Order: sequence, then structure tokens, then C-alpha cells
Amino acid sequence: MNIEEISFGIEIETIRRNRFTVAQALQSVVGGEVTHVGGSSSFDPWTILDTKNRVWQVVSDASLTSVAANLRAEIVSPILTYDDITELQEVVRAIRRCGATTDDCTGIHVHLSHPDITPKALANLAKIIFKQQDIIYAALGVDGQRMERYCKPIDPAFIERITRNPPRTFHQLNKQWYGRYVENPQRFDSSRYSILNYNGYFLRGAIEMRAYSGSLHAGRVKAVILFSLALLARAMNCKGASAKQRKYEPASAKYDFRVFLISALKMNGHEFKTARSHLLRLMPGDSAWKYGRPTPKMKKPVSDSANQMEVCSV
Repeated sequence: MNIEEISFGIEIETIRRNRFTVAQALQSVVGGEVTHVGGSSSFDPWTILDTKNRVWQVVSDASLTSVAANLRAEIVSPILTYDDITELQEVVRAIRRCGATTDDCTGIHVHLSHPDITPKALANLAKIIFKQQDIIYAALGVDGQRMERYCKPIDPAFIERITRNPPRTFHQLNKQWYGRYVENPQRFDSSRYSILNYNGYFLRGAIEMRAYSGSLHAGRVKAVILFSLALLARAMNCKGASAKQRKYEPASAKYDFRVFLISALKMNGHEFKTARSHLLRLMPGDSAWKYGRPTPKMKKPVSDSANQMEVCSV
């Protein structure tokens, strides 16, 4: 499984520009037509049918409480592929140029899908993220308020259930996720507010990753997409995964996370160089040395007698 084979969608929350302005900025990149759906929908959507016949949306988001309701805009992409990332970056730049911004209330959500996802792969993904959870939160700059409300840590009881009894079917995984079997999941089920949301998978077949802070920096947006794709690819490729949590150590955090990106997630080489830089930018420590670059040893000064002996020997 390569990351290029995984489909994704993205939601980017913004503030300070109304939804029509953001929709126009988006349309300037993807082309097509802008339509105000509005009506009875509480999300007051604007839609953009692009030149590839895909539907983008710009909707309201009640969680963006730092500004007036008319200045809350969430961009919702259609299903995209790896080859669409460059165009998506241009969308991000256009939205920034129109005056939209982000703050501590805004976030980015990445949705992932692939026809060959198995219950085992989803169990692996949950274990991988649970194991690295503390260092992922630190690397992504998730503050305490968002962690408590919108991207909570993975429920340890869920990890215990899938570790004790690895799921063989999606019916079994559903029961393990909710604690009981839920035949018709609800969109706003409380289990969705997790760093890893499987309610979305049982609802519409897409995994959601919710820990990313809001940003209109095109490079950072690409970095979180690549990180998400790499996590799922790893989960689908590995035979099993450990759920033993790694203790977060600030002194070696940058080194530890770099090793995780390169060794476990295969985010090595020039293709991922910029993404690694963005993902490591908040981490303390040294990326090349686990406990900091060693201090060079001072050479011992040569004694006068040694110098004299050297002269005599000549």
C-alpha cells in the first residue's frame, strides 16, 4: 500500500471573511460556479461545482466562537487524491489572500478512505496513534481546550477491547468502538470528538483525524495530509501494532518524532523533506541527536617539554 493509493478529503476552518468571499476565492482556483444553497440548512452552505464536476462547500461552523456568525467559514473539499494536493495548496493560498485567517479555535480535519481497509487495519491505526499519542499532540500543537472538547485522546477502553480481542469483522469493531453495537450511527455522536474518529467510518466509510490546528499555510496543510496518509498506509501494511504508550520526553522529543516519521511511517527522502520540517517545527530538542549534540572534546595542550623534545629530534 502506497500513500498515493489512499483517497482523502479535508475540512479547513477559517475566520474573518464571510462564506461568499471564501467561496469566491476557492472558485478562482478550481473554476466552475458558485451557488448559495442556504435555505433551511443550519450550515448555510455555499457550493462550488468545479470544472472537474466535483462539489466543494463553504459552510458555517458554530464552534468558531471568536468571531461573529457571518465570519465563520469552513471549507469542505470533495474526495481528493494525492495528485490533487498541489491544487489544494493553491486553494489554501487563495483563501489566505482574500483575508481569511485562523486562530486557536480553528482546526483542520482530514478524512481518509480506501476500498481495501480491513478491521485489522483500523485496529492497527488506533494502536499506532494511541502509542504515539502524547508526542503527536505535542508536534501538532494541540492545546488543552481543544484536547478536552474536540480531539480527545483515544479511549483506553477501546484499545483494551481491540487488543484483547482483535476484530475480525466491522460489526465486531463497531461494537468495540461504541461499547455496544450501533446499527445506525448518528453524525454528532459524542465518540466523534477524538483525535481518531471511527464514528465517521461507520457513518460514511471515511476515517477522520481531528488533531490538526487551524492553518492557512499551504506547506503545513500538505504536511498534515501526508502525515495522515502515511499513518493509514502504515496501518494497512503492517501485520500488527503495539499499543504500549510511549512516554513523551521533551529532551529527546524532536529526535524521537523524526525517527517515527522516517522509520515507521517511511516519510524519508526529498519528497517528505518539507513535510518533516513542518511536523518537527514545534518539537524541543535536536532532530539528529537523541539527547542533544555532544560537546566537542578539547584537545590537550602540548607541554613545553614535548615541544622541546620534538625540536631536538629534528
